[in-house]
Amino acid sequence: MSGFSVTEPSNRSKWIAGFLVVTYALITMIPLVWILLTGFKSPADAISYPPKVVFGPTLEGYVNLFTTRTRQTQEFLEANPPQNWADEIVRQYDMVIVGPSKFGERFMNSVIIGFGSTFLSIFLGTLAAYAFSRFKVPLKDDLLFFILSTRMMPPVAVAIPIFLMFRNLGLSDTHLGMILLYTGVNISLAVWLLKGFIDEIPREYEEAALIDGYTRFQAFYKVVLPQAATGIASTAIFCLIFAWNEYAFAVLLTSANAQTAPPFIPTIIGIGGLDWPAVAAGATIFLIPVMIFTILMRKHLLRGITFGAVRK
Repeated sequence: MSGFSVTEPSNRSKWIAGFLVVTYALITMIPLVWILLTGFKSPADAISYPPKVVFGPTLEGYVNLFTTRTRQTQEFLEANPPQNWADEIVRQYDMVIVGPSKFGERFMNSVIIGFGSTFLSIFLGTLAAYAFSRFKVPLKDDLLFFILSTRMMPPVAVAIPIFLMFRNLGLSDTHLGMILLYTGVNISLAVWLLKGFIDEIPREYEEAALIDGYTRFQAFYKVVLPQAATGIASTAIFCLIFAWNEYAFAVLLTSANAQTAPPFIPTIIGIGGLDWPAVAAGATIFLIPVMIFTILMRKHLLRGITFGAVRK
């Protein structure tokens, strides 16, 4: 008998697969690394041609991102020496820091709206998915297709009706309005994904719980939800990514109170045009919450992608 195994890959196959995975990972990380590096460049280095890979790092981009500055006369600058390292950075342009920028507020708006809509989408989507999976709903297939069809429409097709509706209801430029809108868009994805996960959970678990005296809600809460935790976590990641990155509705429906970071970051103006180091610094900070959330949920995400792939 030969020691060759059909299912066990050879060392050469493992080496080639590992090389391809590492190469792909490095290539996909190049834009992220470039954004990170641009955040530490000076405005001149950020737009230099050919692009500079070796440069003198500076925190000017982050200072410009978090502060509001104004130009002053030489007499004023001489009479008011720099108070800290951030003041010293802006003094090279004969400017002084007059206060914080609006980036912090816009970033918190993204956190509130993104995580708020994700929680509401998962809450409503789980209940709807459980109902579609376990009960005989009239016209179930038609309703599921209708729910899915809301995801097919491009945002520009419903932008004007939503704008008029939000204006009449007083929801324009509000956190509640954006949370409801993103929930309405994400709930179709949540229902379809979670229904697939709940379908894979054997009904016998709930029947045993009902025989033991559990109510239907207790069986759902104590039996189904723990089993569907993997699907809920992976669905939450996809819902958060959409709400976090959404740009079109945020531009149309917000301007001040509820404006999120995506429409704000491209408007950061520096001397003579866009402040690219500040834009890159804002994009880098904007990536962090979703990256942390995805890393914390990575085990559930990997299990959720393959959940139900092997059937008995």
